[in-house]
Amino acid sequence: MPEVIFTGPAGRLEGRYHPPKTKSSRIALILHPHPQFGGTMNNQVAYQMYYMFAERGFAVLRFNFRGVGRSQGSFDHGLGELSDAAAALDWVQSFNPDARACWIAGFSFGAWIGMQLLMRRPEVEGFISVAPQPNLYDFSFLAPCPSSGLIVHGAADRVVTPNDMQSLIDKLKTQKGIVIDQQILEGANHFFEDKVDELIGVCGNYVDKRLEAAAAEEDAA
Repeated sequence: MPEVIFTGPAGRLEGRYHPPKTKSSRIALILHPHPQFGGTMNNQVAYQMYYMFAERGFAVLRFNFRGVGRSQGSFDHGLGELSDAAAALDWVQSFNPDARACWIAGFSFGAWIGMQLLMRRPEVEGFISVAPQPNLYDFSFLAPCPSSGLIVHGAADRVVTPNDMQSLIDKLKTQKGIVIDQQILEGANHFFEDKVDELIGVCGNYVDKRLEAAAAEEDAA
């Protein structure tokens, strides 16, 4: 789990990088929750997501947004954090020029940033959004959503109402050729307290399913 420092738009960014299994392995970028509410790259969901992708051979990077930990700069209400995420993806791609595709996984605030990033990056093959907050953040940019992905949220989430979440998912499902999987974890709150292992299991199963489908397509070609 090498510690890395790379250049972001507001100065140095601190991260942890797991090298890929092969030259053509996919890339995964992990985005942490809100910096002003204790979110860091060591958040349990972000941390476990990092290892879930690493176990599947991905080149994986998780990092601290500006102003968090040893990352320079200060909180920028999402605009600067999106630039940080783009710089992080550029950095990991520079070390993996033969990667066949990229994935983005974000939790809460990180899910919002991640879904904005995938709109800008056609190489993104899939995404995982854990507990996005359409009642707090504007998701109108998802028109159309360019990649299939998984949205996971807790049935006991008091931060995001079921109606808000359903309106986001309904909007995404209207895109032709895009499949949005929705998983609701019973008893899970917004922070997945005592449910992180279950959450990671759901995410891992989804990635396995997508990788199997991609391998079958490659074999058929």
